Amino acid sequence: MKLKVVVHEAEEGGYWAEVPAIPGCATQGDSFDELLKNIYEAVEGCLSVDFRILQCRARRGYDREKDILF
Repeated sequence: MKLKVVVHEAEEGGYWAEVPAIPGCATQGDSFDELLKNIYEAVEGCLSVDFRILQCRARRGYDREKDILF
């Protein structure tokens, strides 16, 4: 899977990055190498959370009136 990652230089030093396709998926690192490691972990974490939400909804049935979409 390919995802666009937007990398920014942090004002206080280091870097931070965001993944526009996954709302709320962002991380930081003191070096570019650390940022790269962290972004892989952040994407994995964000996607696994989404997957668990979908599994839960599938087991109990999706109720549009009760469920909150992210």
